[in-house]
Amino acid sequence: MPGVLDYFLYALGGYLGVTALLMALALAVPRAGFYGRLLSSYFCFFLSAAYGVVVSIIFRLVGYGGASQWAVARLFQLIMGLSTGVYFDVTGTEYLTERPVVFVGNHQTYVFLAGPACHPGWLKESDVVGVMSSELDVLMLGAIFPPFCSVTAKKSLAYVPVFGWFLWLSRTVFIDRGNRDTAMAAFDGAAAEMRKHKQSVFIFPEGTRSYFAEPDLLPFKKGAFHLAVKAKVPVVPVVVANYSNILHVKSKRFEAGHIPVRILPPIPTDNLTPADVDDLVKDTRDQMLAELLKLTEEARAHGVAKSAVAAKEASPTSGQSASVLSTGSPYNTRRRPQQPLAQMMSELCH
Repeated sequence: MPGVLDYFLYALGGYLGVTALLMALALAVPRAGFYGRLLSSYFCFFLSAAYGVVVSIIFRLVGYGGASQWAVARLFQLIMGLSTGVYFDVTGTEYLTERPVVFVGNHQTYVFLAGPACHPGWLKESDVVGVMSSELDVLMLGAIFPPFCSVTAKKSLAYVPVFGWFLWLSRTVFIDRGNRDTAMAAFDGAAAEMRKHKQSVFIFPEGTRSYFAEPDLLPFKKGAFHLAVKAKVPVVPVVVANYSNILHVKSKRFEAGHIPVRILPPIPTDNLTPADVDDLVKDTRDQMLAELLKLTEEARAHGVAKSAVAAKEASPTSGQSASVLSTGSPYNTRRRPQQPLAQMMSELCH
């Protein structure tokens, strides 16, 4: 009689089989590629989270607990690139070496298909959206995440099976958005942790995904900037070009391709006080928006990104991706995965 493990393996085999079938059908039916890459992303996401639980425990035991999220990000980057064909091409990597810093990045879009019946009643549907949906933003983190850096997350995500375990074990800063006092206390603790362990933090200051089809930013929340001022560490902006040609939910588009990312120079906070936070928020957002417009314009000029209208109208008619790059493009070099273990150990020991 089949046991629990047998049923799990049957289900996993069926899941992977359906995913492979959809990816194969994408050669003739482009929309099948949307669902195939979606299922592939979910699998990569939870496989990486499960790996992260094990890695976080081991890294804590050997004194490298602050590097857990970096190690998992690198794995996710590798397997997502191989399974979906989506890569982030990063410039400005020289600004990733300083620590501790507060990284801030733009938060673009999500893909979510499951309904309320697919998650337990004690977990908000918006939390499941946050877990199941931001694969491309998470993949971006995989491309740029330095060692000894962690993310912030809603406190409720700590209760999500597997993923929440990984977040908890890897020193994630949990924020209770519904309680300002506890949120500020969490930032106080994070500031102390940053100074003590030279641990950087990555925050999406928009607070939620923007869903913009054209390059734009939502208003920034102030938490990341209060944290930087309190910890007396620089703010490092990370700008991702609009990628509606790669992922455009309304038109069910999820294509292979390259997405440019630019790391901007650090913004010092040494001489700033809480009274300067508003100006810091405005200056940072202005810099990021200007760079977002410029980066997307450059990408579109080289065929890497399209407007939302063009992305919707340019449905591929063959197996070739709509985001195939022109020969002279600075973004057209497909980044082959480097030797993961050698690269990871080199970065960790840097």
